[in-house]
Amino acid sequence: MTIPKHSKLFDYAKGAYFSDSFSREIPNNNQTALDVYLEIAKQTPAWVSFLMAMRNRIVSMFGLKHLGRLQDAGSEKNMASIKVGERIGIFTLQSNSDTEIVLEDSDRHLDVRVSFLLDVEGDKVRVHATTVVHVHNFFGKVYMFFVAPIHKLIVPSSLKTLAQAY
Repeated sequence: MTIPKHSKLFDYAKGAYFSDSFSREIPNNNQTALDVYLEIAKQTPAWVSFLMAMRNRIVSMFGLKHLGRLQDAGSEKNMASIKVGERIGIFTLQSNSDTEIVLEDSDRHLDVRVSFLLDVEGDKVRVHATTVVHVHNFFGKVYMFFVAPIHKLIVPSSLKTLAQAY
């Protein structure tokens, strides 16, 4: 799927090494984009947690940072007081509105931005989950070689779990 033109990541995706966007319709419960991200993190399937733990173990052998667990998002502090620049689980908050949250993680190998964009359609909300990656070097490309195919399984699965949670 293409990145929605009204997403903050639309222009950021130009020249990206990797990008994808998936969407899913969920009931409209007046949730914010932050609420959606926290629910996805909370509902992380065990197989995704296992893959994340393996990722952390493997990359730490090469001196890369241990990101932690996706489901840790929101457990550290009161989310009502979260500010741009603060960590939410494995990501740093880059921007936050009721309809779109942008999270990021950067290192010397790559820059990753993730967006959860909500399009309200009456009693339904279409959630767009978009990921954009800019790589800086060969190691970033090697990393994405392994991560990209798995990512294309994780995001749709997470959106399906989100729909079931609402």
